[in-house]
Amino acid sequence: MSMHRESFLALVQQRGEYETAEEADRVARVVLALLGAHLVGTVRVDLAARLPETYALILLNPLQAAEPLSPERFVRATAAWIEGATEKTALWDIGAVLSTTAAAAGGTLTHEVLLQLPPGYDVLFGRPQPT
Repeated sequence: MSMHRESFLALVQQRGEYETAEEADRVARVVLALLGAHLVGTVRVDLAARLPETYALILLNPLQAAEPLSPERFVRATAAWIEGATEKTALWDIGAVLSTTAAAAGGTLTHEVLLQLPPGYDVLFGRPQPT
C-alpha cells in the first residue's frame, strides 16, 4: 500500500526541516528522479508502488543515467539539480527524502533497493550497514 502524498511530504518536510511543503516537494522530485535512474525491474516497480502516485511516476520515468553514480557523485548531481544547493545541503536533502522513502518501503524492499546501488548508499538512506 502506498503512502499518501501529504504524509510523505510531511515526513520529508520534518526530516529536512523545510519551511514549506513546496520546498520538500522540490527536493523529493529531484532525489527520486536521480534514484529512479539507478533502479531496474521489479525493485523499481515495487518501490514506486509504496510511494504517492506523483513520486511513483517520477521514479518510474527517471532521468537517464549513463552509469551508476557513486554516493559522492549522487550528492554532486543532486546539488547541481537543486537551485542554490551545495553538496552539504544536497546531502541533507537526500537524507530527508531517502529516509522517508525507506520508511515507506519497509526493511526488506529497502534492502533490495540497496543491493542495486553502489556501496555507500546505505548511509544516504539513513540505514548504515555494518562493514
